[in-house]
Amino acid sequence: MSLTARAWLSLAATALVMALLVFLPAGTLHYWQAWLHLAVFFAASVVVTLDLAAHDPALLARRLRGGPTAETRPAQRIIMVFASLGFVSLLVVSGFDRRFGWSAVPVAVVVAGNALTVVGFALVDRVYRANPYSSATIEIALDQHVVTTGPYAIVRHPMYASALLYLVGMPLALGSWWGLVGLAIMLPFLIWRLFDEERFLAGALPGYREYEQRVRHRLLPGIW
Repeated sequence: MSLTARAWLSLAATALVMALLVFLPAGTLHYWQAWLHLAVFFAASVVVTLDLAAHDPALLARRLRGGPTAETRPAQRIIMVFASLGFVSLLVVSGFDRRFGWSAVPVAVVVAGNALTVVGFALVDRVYRANPYSSATIEIALDQHVVTTGPYAIVRHPMYASALLYLVGMPLALGSWWGLVGLAIMLPFLIWRLFDEERFLAGALPGYREYEQRVRHRLLPGIW
């Protein structure tokens, strides 16, 4: 199967799974926030996929090799299992919230959640353009060097920072305050992954220790 075909198949499978994870707990298809957010999420995903396919097919191939089973180190497998469960809970809890009416989220917040999703994906695409080595797994490519330009001149982990925007936006866009619990589940594992990745890169990638000294903030500019 061609790379393009695999990319679109993966995207279609993800769309189906996400729809099931939100609509089955909701117990109804009359859930306009979910329809809107899934449309926004996958429209943004399509744009990013098209951009990768056109400008960096090798990176697209690396991004398709993700998830717990793709990691080579046990610690990262554990991290990715729990991070994946946290992502699932963003959808499932939001769906149950719709079923039982736990939250009353204003329309303006739903719109803001979708806007965060769009901005997050746009920044992720910017990270891809800046760093052709941004694999879905923690690894070192044969010709890899430290990227210090673009978003990497601001924080050391712009991919995670960008992803946080759409992860925060997801439950809000689905009309759920309680869905943010999933983010609370994911955050410790995201931070664990971040620290583990830095230790790995400092030991395996020449110049990374010097980069850490130049760019002091990991995730939030001016804060941390």
